[in-house]
Formats: sequence, C-alpha cells, structure tokens
Amino acid sequence: MISDLNEIISLNARGMKKSAIRELLKLTNDPEIISFAGGLPSPDTFPKLELVDIVRKVIEEDGDKALQYGTTEGDEKLRELICENYREEGFDITVKNILVTTASQQGLDLLAKVFVNRGDKVLVGLPSYLGGLGAFNAYGADMIGVKFDEGGMRTDDVRKILTELKAKGEKPKFIYIIPEFQNPAGVTMPESRRIEMLKIAREFDILIVEDSPYKQIRFEGEDQKSFYALDNDGQVINLGTFSKIFVPGFRIGWVIAHEDILDKFIKAKQSTDLCTSPFVQKIAARYIEEGHFARYLKNTIQSYKEKRDVMIAAFEKYMPEGVKWTVPEGGLFLFVTLPEYMDAEKLFLKAIEKKVAYVVGSVFHCDGSGRNTMRINFSYVSKEKNLEGVKRLAQVIKEEIRQ
Repeated sequence: MISDLNEIISLNARGMKKSAIRELLKLTNDPEIISFAGGLPSPDTFPKLELVDIVRKVIEEDGDKALQYGTTEGDEKLRELICENYREEGFDITVKNILVTTASQQGLDLLAKVFVNRGDKVLVGLPSYLGGLGAFNAYGADMIGVKFDEGGMRTDDVRKILTELKAKGEKPKFIYIIPEFQNPAGVTMPESRRIEMLKIAREFDILIVEDSPYKQIRFEGEDQKSFYALDNDGQVINLGTFSKIFVPGFRIGWVIAHEDILDKFIKAKQSTDLCTSPFVQKIAARYIEEGHFARYLKNTIQSYKEKRDVMIAAFEKYMPEGVKWTVPEGGLFLFVTLPEYMDAEKLFLKAIEKKVAYVVGSVFHCDGSGRNTMRINFSYVSKEKNLEGVKRLAQVIKEEIRQ
C-alpha cells in the first residue's frame, strides 16, 4: 500500500464526505428498530408482478437493443414519454431538452461538475437536500444558506445575499431550490414566490436549479406551476426522477434544460458512465406506454397520504408541548423542530435505545445550524409502525424536555 494516500488524492476527493444518512442507516439494521431515517418509498407499492411481464416482453421483443450500449442522451421512447408528461404541465420542450441520468443524484453531480469551481458561491436553502449539499461540497462549492419560512426559501433573503455579493464583485453560479414538499422541510413554495424568485434570478443573471422529485406525489392542496414552466427561457434547469414515484432500484432520473446547457451535461456524463442502463430505460418506457404508470402512481399517492395522516394524528396526540412539525401536502417527509435548547444529535442514541430512528436536522444545514431539528419519513414503514414509532419518539423527547 502506498505510504501516504492523502498526499496524492485530489482536492475534490479531500472535500468529499460520507453521507450522514447512509451512515446513520447502518445503526438501524436491527429489525426491531422502526426507522424514519431513510427517504425510502414503500416496497409494498412496487409493481413486481406487472414488471415480470414487462421485462419478458422487453427481452423477447427488443433484447438486442436493451442489452446493448445506449446513447448518452437516453432511450428516445422514454424521453418522448417524459416530454409528453411535462408538456401537459406547460413545459415548452422536445426530447432535445432531456438527458436521462442514473438517478437524479447523478444530475446533481453533473450540475456541480459542469458549473462549480472550488470556492464558487451556490445558494441553498436552510435546510436543503443532503444529496445536493454533498454533490456541491465535493466540487468545492462555498454554499450560502438562505432563510426558510412556511413557503420555503425566502426571496427577501435571496435578494439581500445577492445584493451584498454583487457589491463585492461576486456572483453565485446558481440557486438550488426544491419547490414541492421540500426535502427535508416538507413545505411547498407558492407560485407567487416562484415568480418573484425568477424575477430576482433574471435581475442578477443567475440560473435556478429546480430539483423536483416529489411533485407528482400530491395528497391535497393546489398544484403550483413549475419554475421551468413559468420561465421557458433557459433560466431554469429542472431535475426529475422515477426514484420516488416509481421504483428507486431502476436509478432513472433526468435533466431538463436549454440545449446549450444540456450539451455540457452530456459531455460530462460521457466521461462518467457513457450511458444510463438501456435495459431499465426500456422497461420503464414499456411500463408507461402500456398505461400502468398512472394507476400505479394513484395507488402510491393514496398509500402515502394514509400513512401521513396516521403520523400527523399520532404527533398531535403524543408529542409534548413545545415540539412543532410541518404538515406536508405531499411527498415523503415532515420536519420536526424541538425546543431550541434540545440537541437532536444527542437525542439520537437515546432514540435508538427506544428502537426508533430519524435523521438529525443539522446535516441538512450548510452552516451547521438546525441542531434542534429532525427529518421524519412516513412513506417506508406501515401505518401501524408509523404510529408505534411516533409513540416511542415522543417518549424519548418527553424524557429530555424541560418542564
């Protein structure tokens, strides 16, 4: 073995960190632990029997192409189907605006690879998705946190930050936003705020990156127009995925952007993996084309809504005074805020002793704040375990809360 590995690894590699969530999940392997920690869809929703038939058809009817290398841009049929869906939402796009990626996490990595030099400024929410923070950190981004409220990222704080940076001759590369059922906060940005955010982005000549993996998992409330549909002028990059709305094991995501931007992503992807699996792309395309997906999504939404309702009712019944939580209109998560004097990280090991797990909220804050917060997933375990898990968590908090 080489004498000093650290001496030769790259600056990018030195900046990489292990995923806090993946590390925490190692502590939850005990089957007796009720885990709210992962962002996992429920295995009960996976259309296993239908996929057996679809896989057989793909092998028998299109096996030569399905098992061969594919284009970097992605399977054309799948891109056409994705395109049709987004056109219904008001996107002015063709297949030339879509790149299929190996899940949306690759999209985030390519985003940083294409735009971020070490020390470049990037605006992210306080809190924001850990996978995005990890990707930007790996390329040396200097992340600036934007304050949050019940409508998500605050435009007044964005304007304040951009104005201060401009006075110093600095400009961030992009603003990273998760507008629907935000991970981890669970809140949705209203359309009026999206319009204002776009106005600010144009004024300061900055890209908006719209990460939208949960938009189709809406339980209630009014759908809000996507940033991309409100713009359609090349100011927005949209990231999507099947991981939360279909099956995560397929690892299919996509990037939607202006052709000039997408060309850079395609070049970056070619040096990463050449192409996303043609086999799983053709399976997904066939599944959608045969009309299964709409029914599948409807059943998934109903299942997750029931689980959310059970969890919210349990929070209302068992949580002590002083604990607050969001009530998401969709998605997979709610966000819990403890009294300011409490530390969710210190509480975590006590929760494990009570056989319940969550993700500490500080890992979602680029500035290390949010120590009194936690993210709770309601989609993965059963309704019965959601109820029991909240009881256990409430007991842990009650034992630590000041009377």
